[in-house]
Amino acid sequence: MPAIFNAQPQSQRSWAVAMALLLVYVVWGTTYFAIGIALQSMPPLLMNAIRFLCAGGVMLLVALWQGHALPTREQWRNSALVGGLMVFLAMNLIGFAQKLGIGSGLMATVVTTMPMWLALWSRWGGERVPFTSWIGLALGVVGALLLAMEGDFSATWLGAALAFGAPLCWSIGSYASRKLALPAPAMASAAQWFVGGAMGLVVALWFEPLSALGQVSAKSWAAWVYLLVFGTLVALNAYLWLLQNTSAALAGSYSFVNPAVALLVGVAMGGELLTGWVFAALPLIAAALVFILYGKPVLAWWVVRRTALMGFRAG
Repeated sequence: MPAIFNAQPQSQRSWAVAMALLLVYVVWGTTYFAIGIALQSMPPLLMNAIRFLCAGGVMLLVALWQGHALPTREQWRNSALVGGLMVFLAMNLIGFAQKLGIGSGLMATVVTTMPMWLALWSRWGGERVPFTSWIGLALGVVGALLLAMEGDFSATWLGAALAFGAPLCWSIGSYASRKLALPAPAMASAAQWFVGGAMGLVVALWFEPLSALGQVSAKSWAAWVYLLVFGTLVALNAYLWLLQNTSAALAGSYSFVNPAVALLVGVAMGGELLTGWVFAALPLIAAALVFILYGKPVLAWWVVRRTALMGFRAG
């Protein structure tokens, strides 16, 4: 785990949360563009499998260098469950859904349901989810839906079912990582990614021959390296840290911020044009973050302001 995400004094905690959120928001927002480049010549299942196998190997070396012990049998089992849900199932369900013809607009919209599921599991597990967080999550989903309006909403029944299963699996894996006994953070990442990547490789070899990697272009490999280093080793570590140190709603808020970042990246680097939907969506996403980050003080301010206004009118 990068040093910035290690245990810190309380005075520095807000800065660590802010940096972790910034990494998840910006880096994962740019991965949409990078995935598109990688998939130009790289098989999707092998792309994910070798990405997480390599990331798991790197994190294993980091964890051993930091002096962490290898996971116990129970920790391996728990890590396999989390990695199987988040790395193997969620990632590959998206790939299969896209192969079965689900449209980009529907896929982007479905993914934004993830923090809703995560907040629901947290609530059922006994954690308190503030009312303002639910408002923020709802605003975020609506904002992301408006951003996706220019996308393709076509889908097959099977493709749609797989697409809805992806954020469901990711949310369950995210919640499990908050509750199960896992090894130290760096070792937990190593175990989850390596096991999830190994599961993905077994499935990939049924559909995609290894010889296909010999046809991958240098441009696609460069995009894959970006996904490995920044999308996984940096941003995914930041997300896993957020799951342990912030609310479920805040950790999951990336899912409706990333499409906005991806859109801006597409405009800046891909020559895409903004539409009228963007100018309606971005304020909603900004309002969603305000409710999730500052819901309690905003609500308190509104109550005080309303009480004062009612007193003024009565006088």
